[in-house]
Amino acid sequence: MRIIYSEDHRLHFPQAELSGGQFVTPFERPSRVEYILNRLNERQLKDLVSPDPVDMAPVKELLDSGYLTFLETAWDAWKDAGMEGEIIAANVPARGMHMDRIPDNIDGKVGYYCHASETAMTAGTWAAALSSVAAAQTAQRHVAAGANAAFALCRPPGHHATADQYGGYCFINNAAVVAQMFRTSGAQRVAILDIDFHHGNGTQSLFYGRDDVMFASLHGAPQDAYPYYLGYKDETGVGAGEGTNLNYPMGPGTGYAEWAAALDDAIAKINSWGAEALVVSLGVDAYKEDPISFFKLESDDFTDAGRRIGAMKLPTVFCMEGGYAVEAVGINTVNVLEGFKDA
Repeated sequence: MRIIYSEDHRLHFPQAELSGGQFVTPFERPSRVEYILNRLNERQLKDLVSPDPVDMAPVKELLDSGYLTFLETAWDAWKDAGMEGEIIAANVPARGMHMDRIPDNIDGKVGYYCHASETAMTAGTWAAALSSVAAAQTAQRHVAAGANAAFALCRPPGHHATADQYGGYCFINNAAVVAQMFRTSGAQRVAILDIDFHHGNGTQSLFYGRDDVMFASLHGAPQDAYPYYLGYKDETGVGAGEGTNLNYPMGPGTGYAEWAAALDDAIAKINSWGAEALVVSLGVDAYKEDPISFFKLESDDFTDAGRRIGAMKLPTVFCMEGGYAVEAVGINTVNVLEGFKDA
């Protein structure tokens, strides 16, 4: 399986994340990728290539132009305003406030375009985000050209990014861009299967009214888990998209038997719907020792999950998402890929 990876991910490394009322080293940090690369090397999975240059056309099909301009210019505007530290949202439009008027002041603009203040931006964030989506695009082209699968080692991740907001460590929704590219290259129906512990709120919002992309997400119940305000079972799509949004929220302590049953149900519905291509938002934070989740999957469970996904026999692009038990993130990620390959 071809693996697409860019060293430019290192350009995004905020030094602080607000967690539990304290500033801590971000859970989403460059070392996550090092553990994955080390494990790929240990398992002799060496088909590693750099991404092609980013193509902004499919990104612009999905994302708000003002949001993209903000991401590109935010750091310079922040510094020009005399801000000393990293970009962290301190003000957000709440209920009763205007959501239709964008402030000129960069502090207000940051809050307008951010939905989760744990996510900081640095001088290198925009370049890293572009390299991440470039990896995803290169993986899609490889599969569209005839390969059965490819793995985009995306960092920063993407599935929490909406058309016009960042958060949850995500800036551009890589999986959504891949799905859009599959549609443009001829697939009539594309499925996105999100196995990250956290609900892919950004992906859901991008396709909620469409009938050509099915979204299925296995995640911590929003009553108890970030992103809290989306991911309920009764969110099934709207208009033309009714029935193409599948949420599988599960509670604290969920083990593999319940999780795998949800996976099987999602797979069956994707298959019966007639998907022609598959995008997997590959988060491995359902692992039992992940510091910001509450599922109880073992490392071997990820191998079995990969096998079940591989049995679908669909052209598949994996986009890396979460997984924050760093010593295990490489093992769990590669287990999914090896299970898929052996199906």
